[in-house]
Amino acid sequence: MDLFTQLFIALDQTNKTAAKSKLLSEYFKQASPADAAWAIYFLMGERMKRLVKTADLKQWACELSHYPEWLFAECYDHIGDLAETLALCIFSEDKFRKAPLKMSLSELIENYLLPMKTMEPEAKSQRIINLWSSMDFSMALVLNKLITGGFRVGVSKSLVIKSLAENASVDPAVMAHKLMGQWEPTEANFKDLFAEKATEDEVLRPYPFCLAYPLEIKEGESLSMILGDSNEWQIEPKWDGIRAQIIVRKGARVIWSRGEQLLNEQVPEIEAALKTISDEQSFVLDGEILAWDFEINQVRSFADLQKRLGRKKVSQKILKEIPVVFMAYDLLEMNGVDLRLKPTAERRDALEKWIPSIETSIIKLSPVLDASKGWEAMAEIRDHSREKSIEGLMLKQKTAIYSVGRKKGLWWKWKVEPYTVDAVMVYAQQGHGRRAGVFSDYTFSIWNDGELVPFCKAYSGLSDKEMKRVDKWIRANTTAKHGPVRVVQAELVFEIAFEGIQESKRHKSGIAVRFPRIKRWREDKLASDADSLETVKSLL
Repeated sequence: MDLFTQLFIALDQTNKTAAKSKLLSEYFKQASPADAAWAIYFLMGERMKRLVKTADLKQWACELSHYPEWLFAECYDHIGDLAETLALCIFSEDKFRKAPLKMSLSELIENYLLPMKTMEPEAKSQRIINLWSSMDFSMALVLNKLITGGFRVGVSKSLVIKSLAENASVDPAVMAHKLMGQWEPTEANFKDLFAEKATEDEVLRPYPFCLAYPLEIKEGESLSMILGDSNEWQIEPKWDGIRAQIIVRKGARVIWSRGEQLLNEQVPEIEAALKTISDEQSFVLDGEILAWDFEINQVRSFADLQKRLGRKKVSQKILKEIPVVFMAYDLLEMNGVDLRLKPTAERRDALEKWIPSIETSIIKLSPVLDASKGWEAMAEIRDHSREKSIEGLMLKQKTAIYSVGRKKGLWWKWKVEPYTVDAVMVYAQQGHGRRAGVFSDYTFSIWNDGELVPFCKAYSGLSDKEMKRVDKWIRANTTAKHGPVRVVQAELVFEIAFEGIQESKRHKSGIAVRFPRIKRWREDKLASDADSLETVKSLL
């Protein structure tokens, strides 16, 4: 645990990528395989299921520090990080300190924390207090971050993969593939990362997904200026569904989401279609899971697809009401041969020739547009995307390989312009991490019969300079407090952009929007100029 704590503090004290990479590489060389496995798990953004209620942690810290709850709340509001607030509070009182407890990271997780799942509240309290009392400030801070799920230290997943790849003397793409899927933090799995032979588990893992950059066209620019001849690009619909890979190898058939979740149980009709394929077939497909209208043979909205998400088991009623398909647009592997280093055009040609052998009403081939018609024709198609329930167009360089993550210039997503609405800020809350101590999370309202009705929340889109100005205004114009939330004068107007809109019984306004963000601060408008609920509903 000492070594992991030292790593956390060192990473937290530098913003240089090279320095962080070196720290990670040295840690993985020194740590035991069991500890290194858990370190990978947390550094790559995974977290344990909640072991302790946040309210209980606050209560125990207040009891140890003799702080009243209101003072803890004020400290938390100022610091903006629960783990740090807890550590500062418990270390304001030294009377309960015990002899330091020597343990490894894996021992802490496996022997002390995970068993708490089945413990009674009183036993949990005693366990946490005993741990706090046997740690110094830095170690207690790291412990708090692990149990609150707030373990963020400015290290990207790709940086962890790069450091492991350097230690294993393999390409980062190879290491990324080894870590895909539901990778468990065990000593054996860590050792497998450095093994030359693929494990049976690894055979069923997806490849790291190739991702696209958003295409932004500035004033005075044209597509031909940015991208050259349209014939150099493979142009496809930008589907609005769940990005997924189908892996068929050694008789197994698995469906992985981009979020590395197994989807077989959520899309049983796709799994059933795969079971009709001969065991002699072996392939990996990249594509999109879409809600589908079979009567008109067209994709349905993402809002329909959402009704199927998050269910452990999809009912027969939902299966009938919201059927799905897999829209294939890339062939990554065929008969054990990795095709990812082949050019996009070559992979597409192979996909078109092969897919008729497995194509069904459930597994479809994504169409490619006729790029020879030129950029103006493509722009016209893109402008009418919503009529076809797609998000815009995907532009893939025909010579591009299937890369790991985002590589600028290979794939672009040219999305249709978002919906926009002018709304009034009514609530504000402080952010966390880099934005701790600054009011950066806002709630916006629109007009309905002379009253402002909450419409959405947004926390991105403003520059740091604008955010500081808004923060200063919020502090001077707060009319009430509800815990960490400030009620403010209904004066500031912002243009809110979002991708989709649907009816919702859970929201007071009766509507919910997808990916809301601040497009700009409308300092030229008064609150009375904000849009109405009627106007927003017309977007439906």
